[in-house]
Amino acid sequence: MMQKTFEATEQDIGRVFGDDYVFEMPSHQRPYAWTTDETDELLRDLWAALDNPDDEAYFLGSIVLIRSSDSESYQVIDGQQRLTTLTMLFCVLRELSDDQDSKDSLDTYVREKGNRFAGSRDRFRLSIRNRDNDFFRDNVQEFDRLSGFIQKGNQYSTDSQKKIFDSVALLWDELEGESAERRDALSKFIIQRCYLVVVTASNIKSAHRIFSVLNARGMNLEATDILKAEVLGEITRNKEDEYTRKWEDIEEDLGRSDFQNLFAHIYVISNKNRHHRELAEAFMEDVLTGDNPIGADFIDAILDPYSESYQVVSDAKYLGPGDDEAINLYLRYLGLIDNDDWIPPAMEYYTQHKNDGDAILQFLKEFERLAYSLFIRRVRRDPRINRFAKVLSAIQEGGKIDEPFVIPPNEVRNVLNGLDGPIYQGQPWRFTTPLLLRLNNVLSDPPLSEFPKATVEHVLPQNPEEGSEWIKWFPHAEERADWTDRLANLVLLSQRKNSQARNFDFGTKKDQYSKRDGKRASFVLTEQVLEESKWTPKVLERRQRALIDALKNEWRLG
Repeated sequence: MMQKTFEATEQDIGRVFGDDYVFEMPSHQRPYAWTTDETDELLRDLWAALDNPDDEAYFLGSIVLIRSSDSESYQVIDGQQRLTTLTMLFCVLRELSDDQDSKDSLDTYVREKGNRFAGSRDRFRLSIRNRDNDFFRDNVQEFDRLSGFIQKGNQYSTDSQKKIFDSVALLWDELEGESAERRDALSKFIIQRCYLVVVTASNIKSAHRIFSVLNARGMNLEATDILKAEVLGEITRNKEDEYTRKWEDIEEDLGRSDFQNLFAHIYVISNKNRHHRELAEAFMEDVLTGDNPIGADFIDAILDPYSESYQVVSDAKYLGPGDDEAINLYLRYLGLIDNDDWIPPAMEYYTQHKNDGDAILQFLKEFERLAYSLFIRRVRRDPRINRFAKVLSAIQEGGKIDEPFVIPPNEVRNVLNGLDGPIYQGQPWRFTTPLLLRLNNVLSDPPLSEFPKATVEHVLPQNPEEGSEWIKWFPHAEERADWTDRLANLVLLSQRKNSQARNFDFGTKKDQYSKRDGKRASFVLTEQVLEESKWTPKVLERRQRALIDALKNEWRLG
């Protein structure tokens, strides 16, 4: 007979927050992450269900728990956001009540009263992650703390604590204006007529498998939450708190989205390819395996140093020996590209050479040249990653990196043909704008250290009016079409100035281009247009050759 790995029961909220359960967040659990949008949506849904006479019950989704045989508590694998927000709701309703009996009754859903004859002790029904639990207990769960907490404001030290404060403040503001009768009706409705499906699993693997197939209401576990459980599970109990805090410090510094990206980049560094399965599964099978570091060694030797390198290269914040301004400029050039596949090789090189600024700068110059050659040729993702994988392998093997940086003659021709063709594409921010910003810096002395927001302007309009000077200069429709989207005819403007330029004649356009609080245009690429008296095919031919030559010289393309 197959061993039973889980059971599921439908239970009302009164029982979920009763003596049958005490909830705690395992160390791998993500922080509280609901914004006021989710909290407001939950409250509005509860009001709507309360006011609908046809609704005998309201279903709040499912939660996934683990109860180990040696523990009185249940670990929450999925459902943290709802359980925490419902606890906040009970606390707000309790504190807003003017009736002591109502306060005491609502408090029973926040904490269990000890009974010395039964051998039980006072304890809160929900404990969140260690880093935020004292904050949550002292300011929200304890009696008569909420009002002062909300009035003080800004008394938080982590992003999750801010979200807790914001959600509590929203609930307070929304419910304070309701009558006592209305609040009591809501309390009774939540406790008696709202339900959760409680799924209890026997182990974490079973719990995560259940979670992956449940369409639970709430915020999905990220791959990093599952990986946190896997990594911390390898650490001895006496060091678990230390490494949990270290993990959470890194996550807090990066933010959850970039923290997820970090693991994807570490996967590429380790495997020279992107993951083609779910990240958590791929990472556990391909990175946390074999001779690779696991547990505390993974955090010390992999996660910590690579989190530093990820921040440096993705934010262009190198500070160290050598020409840090030049290093950060090349990182910004790479950051203009419409993908982040360049990040793993840059991370790996920085990690190995962080104290050699001259080497980093030389590497970035060669790497940026390669990356833009792939970018201009619009090489697809997998071939692009395979090309970068050769750079990664060369870095890890040590010695000089020569062969991976070679751009063969046929590729050089394709790059130059790409530059000479119609470069304006349907989503200019993906290709045209980055390329023009890079070109603008080739022409600038000194180059811009930061890239202002810009939009692409066609000097020769895409749809010139009949009888305009544009038609006189470009009488043949085919010739107009040939030049309209090419490099020579494109300039950069602020968004405001782009909307002002429109389809005007050349003289009016130049006036618009030159206006910048009484100063000349901010982009050299655009300033050059001001020096022309006409905008004819001959001007464009001359300009096209000059601009392509500038990029050829910059990237040594023959």
